Amino acid sequence: MSSPASAPPAPSSLPRIVAASLIGTTIEWYDFFLYGSAAALVFNKLFFPGSDPLVGTLLSFLTYAVGFAARPLGALVFGHYGDRLGRKKLLVLSLVMMGGATFAIGLLPTHATVGAAAPVLLTVLRLVQGFALGGEWGGAVLLVSEHGDARRRGFWASWPQTGAPAGQLLATGVLSLLTAVLSDDAFGTWGWRIPFLLSGVLVLIGLWVRLSVDESPVFKEALARAESRREDAVAEKLPLVSVLRHHWRDVLVAMGARMAENISYYVITAFILVYATTSAGVSKQTALNAVLIGSAVHFAVIPAWGALSDRVGRRPVYLLGAAGVGLWMFPFFSLVDTGSFGYLILAVTVGLVLHGAMYAPQAAFFAEMFATRMRYSGASIGAQFASVAAGAPAPLIATALLDDYGSSTPIALYVIAAAVLTLVAVGAARETRHRDLARVEAEDAESAGAGTAAQARTA
Repeated sequence: MSSPASAPPAPSSLPRIVAASLIGTTIEWYDFFLYGSAAALVFNKLFFPGSDPLVGTLLSFLTYAVGFAARPLGALVFGHYGDRLGRKKLLVLSLVMMGGATFAIGLLPTHATVGAAAPVLLTVLRLVQGFALGGEWGGAVLLVSEHGDARRRGFWASWPQTGAPAGQLLATGVLSLLTAVLSDDAFGTWGWRIPFLLSGVLVLIGLWVRLSVDESPVFKEALARAESRREDAVAEKLPLVSVLRHHWRDVLVAMGARMAENISYYVITAFILVYATTSAGVSKQTALNAVLIGSAVHFAVIPAWGALSDRVGRRPVYLLGAAGVGLWMFPFFSLVDTGSFGYLILAVTVGLVLHGAMYAPQAAFFAEMFATRMRYSGASIGAQFASVAAGAPAPLIATALLDDYGSSTPIALYVIAAAVLTLVAVGAARETRHRDLARVEAEDAESAGAGTAAQARTA
């Protein structure tokens, strides 16, 4: 007999919950990716002048990587309080923090105005962005996963994942439009600020939608059980302690699963803006347009991959994506090297379609690994700690390899190595698609009760 928490929500409420998660993740990823695109295009000149162009890009990508360094801290803090207080409250806070930091970047003075203080302020705001995003992802996917039922969880939970390509699409689209209508001088002087200031309007829309949804019923039931245990003088462990004690293998699997997904994405969407313009002789506008088209296709295929994971399982779809990305890397760079716009679109689009096979089932896959009262912490820690080793240095490593070797071969091998690591991690994981998220919590409670009873008998 299914528990009330595991019952699917009313048909009218689930799309609203999905919309609340999607619009929030879209705005947060818009903010995050906007920084990455600006780092590749203008920040090297505005905040790190006087350097060799490629060195300036490296320094610019270094501040980009700093945002990733703050994501694990955000995962720990937001995960802890999200498991204690609820998903909704923390999602509202993360949206305000991310939007505020992005809006402030649009107001920053450059190096020409305030000197060395400019890159310092830029780095601080990037840290705030990373901290907020570290808490956003876990809460957004859990809010949907915990409202839906197991039968179509992969499909519904994949919609918040489309926030990444939607944010990329929005950020790249705004930048592409501005570079098309403005001269290089106008864009470098003031035009680059417009997309960052636009974030303030988007955050207000996101808050209006996100505040309209309710907390997940699975979490409410788990919270009630936790309150009952406290009344019975049974101490509840901190979510982080429980995760590391009961789910450390799942955390390692999640981290390994993220390696190929994270590294390939930032090579395909961020580093490509550097590689295509410096090595392939492609214009800035052409490279942006290719990423724009690829991101649109990426957005469309993610729900399809999520639905497929409901039919065949999370692991087979994820493994297909990891193997595909690894095999695609050499053809990817060969196509970009032609300098053809059509081939550039093909390279980016196929890469992002294969990436989607990993990214789509990831939300349900990670949510199904952990018990409810440690799910926010577990999913966020596994995802965001991996981002420090994967996504954070990916554009930086790729740019350094290009600078040292003048060739795409070591960059392709770098992504292939990440794909092998992901294949091993996901191959060692258990299939989770039939798990009842409410039952996971109940099993934990039963195990705890059995342990307490055993200790009492021993005494």
